[in-house]
Amino acid sequence: MSVYLLILAIAAAVTYLTTPLARRLAQRTGAVTAVRARDVHTVPTPRLGGVAMVAGLAAALVFASQTRFLQPVFSDSLPWAILACTVGICLLGVADDIWDLDWITKLIGQIVVAGALAWQGVQLASLPIFGLTIGSFRLSLMITVIVVVVAINAVNWVDGLDGLAAGVIAIGGSAFFVYTYVLTQNNNPTDYSNLATVLIAAVVGGCLGFLPHNFHPARIFMGDSGAMALGLTVAAAAIMVTGQINPGVLEARQAIPAFVPIILPVAVLTLPLLDVAVTSGRRLLAGKSPWHADRTHLHHKLLDRGHSHRRAVAIMYVWTTVVSFSAAALVWFPVEQVLIGGGIGAVLATIVTVVPLPTPTFLKQRTASHHPN
Repeated sequence: MSVYLLILAIAAAVTYLTTPLARRLAQRTGAVTAVRARDVHTVPTPRLGGVAMVAGLAAALVFASQTRFLQPVFSDSLPWAILACTVGICLLGVADDIWDLDWITKLIGQIVVAGALAWQGVQLASLPIFGLTIGSFRLSLMITVIVVVVAINAVNWVDGLDGLAAGVIAIGGSAFFVYTYVLTQNNNPTDYSNLATVLIAAVVGGCLGFLPHNFHPARIFMGDSGAMALGLTVAAAAIMVTGQINPGVLEARQAIPAFVPIILPVAVLTLPLLDVAVTSGRRLLAGKSPWHADRTHLHHKLLDRGHSHRRAVAIMYVWTTVVSFSAAALVWFPVEQVLIGGGIGAVLATIVTVVPLPTPTFLKQRTASHHPN
């Protein structure tokens, strides 16, 4: 465990120290988000934070490759292939951050990089639930590409408020880290080395290192360069976890969480994805494009309800914690207990979402409304 925590710390430190350099690069290349009617930031803000996050990931992998404990993980070229694909998707995001690529160009680029990732061996060959196996190489490749592209865009969609995407992935990634570490112990008690755990530790570290620069008011955004890189890396780790599990040796209680990593990037972003689905449907019914920009997303609704910027982000953090750690809890507890605990968490999260907290600002406004001048 200590080696993984050190990997996390290295990714965090490198990301934190290189983010100011990424900010300068964004300013020099014009990768700056202007203030638009639908935006919540009030001053033009540099992006390209993803460049620093990928630098943190690369540094963490280099360190990990030099540790004796993780030598089995780096016995082949797969970790470097994943890093190369992460750099590739980051460069696509850099191009979008600078030149604002159209959606079809980005989608094609995402498919190409996801296909390259699958071709290198990060491929969903089986579903460790009820022993299902994907018999066709082409079908496996297609499903893998879909999973990766969905994960890429899931993270990109949630990147709407300062600190939101980085915090959501840090929380969900922490649950995923615990999940992969425990699952590795259960399946191989003599060897805890695992590439998926290395990757997710580095991802969490990168998010934590970036957050001090990205909390409201943010000095830099991660941009598409960061959001897409995070989505791809999390998806790669998720797919590798399922590929290392033998469905025949899992208990029924474990077979369910073994499938969770496949949908974890989506499960962690349940509310944002639901918001995207509802918003896209509403736009289509109104005769508009699903990609028509407006202020009707979930984070906009939270702000419109009177939540502050930071509290809206905190609400999303709470929901992410409930969903992701409920999924991770399936490793230890029966499904019935997890459902009860998750249900209690969901009720508390709902209360936090809909009931105003007695903050100083809220109390001041309430007092003013009861004692008009």
